[in-house]
Amino acid sequence: MLIRKIRPSDNPFIEQIIKSSLVEFGLPMTGTAYEDKDTQYMYEAYQGNRAIYFVLEDKGTVVGGGGIKALQGNTDNICELQKMYFAPEARGKGYGKVMFDKCIGAAKKFDYTQCYLESAGSLKAAIHIYEKNGFKHLKGSLGGTGHYSCGVWMLKDLDTNFTNLH
Repeated sequence: MLIRKIRPSDNPFIEQIIKSSLVEFGLPMTGTAYEDKDTQYMYEAYQGNRAIYFVLEDKGTVVGGGGIKALQGNTDNICELQKMYFAPEARGKGYGKVMFDKCIGAAKKFDYTQCYLESAGSLKAAIHIYEKNGFKHLKGSLGGTGHYSCGVWMLKDLDTNFTNLH
């Protein structure tokens, strides 16, 4: 397994993983990443300042990804952990935790002070990872992500005294 920065050629693979995961877990198609314009153009969506998207590759095949980007519609120094999805063959092997750590490391490197995420209550394994790693539940959403179908909102304070280990 290899975690690397997204490439333009990864776009259709990541889009398929995101959309098929939402369908698999019975999540709504509206008000989620399924209808985000970024989902089709993930490489392009993460080329901005203080933004990065990583893909998980297995023997040359993209099997998952996750990213960090400034929280849309928020002027505080908050990033969002975004679009972290994995194909079924990559789940249950600890890769979610590795990807999570890689994304949080990037958020700290970019000097964000907090990290926000949105999820669905049915994604219990992901929520468990977030809780275990210091994310606290919020009563409502932050920013303007457009993901009105997500019912879980979480926030984590980031240690800004992070030393870049890359």
